[in-house]
Amino acid sequence: MNLLKTNEGGRHPFYEETIETKPIFQGRMISLQVDTVRLPDGGTATREIVKHPGAVAVLALTEEGKMLVVEQFRKPLEKAQVEIPAGKLEPGEDPLEAAGRELEEETGFKAASLKHLQSFSTSPGFAEEVVHLYYADELRQGEVHLDEEEFMTCEAITLEQAWQYIRDGRICDAKTLLAVYAWQLQATTGSLPG
Repeated sequence: MNLLKTNEGGRHPFYEETIETKPIFQGRMISLQVDTVRLPDGGTATREIVKHPGAVAVLALTEEGKMLVVEQFRKPLEKAQVEIPAGKLEPGEDPLEAAGRELEEETGFKAASLKHLQSFSTSPGFAEEVVHLYYADELRQGEVHLDEEEFMTCEAITLEQAWQYIRDGRICDAKTLLAVYAWQLQATTGSLPG
């Protein structure tokens, strides 16, 4: 039996129909709702769902072959993290335009062009957030424009430094890990995924 086959209605056989949605919280960046769903066997269950507008992230390499990263404090982890430039999408914003905006706002660099590498779900078990990862090179100096509540520093690191930051726990977020693996693939094979 093929478990991934869709049924006659075009839906996956494990599809969960939403019976009711109960809003719980509405914040600036996320909202939380509890959905009551009908399970494939006819039973019901609840699903706690975090709604998020999505985000962009940029693997940006300098002329010297170094990756631009920012370091900032992440309250949920209670520690500072080194990450690639990233930010949330504004309502209706094109991810490509957002990627260029976030790169310049956080690093002060503009890219001649941006290439889409991958879009991925961050935590599909409870959140709908999708991050769009872009690649940028041929950078030129622009201006840093941090948001009012952002405090961060920017640096350019080598691939070896990136792996050391991962070993040290300074890099541990999915988008930056994925970017480092893509960069390693490029260094090894000469091409990027996507």
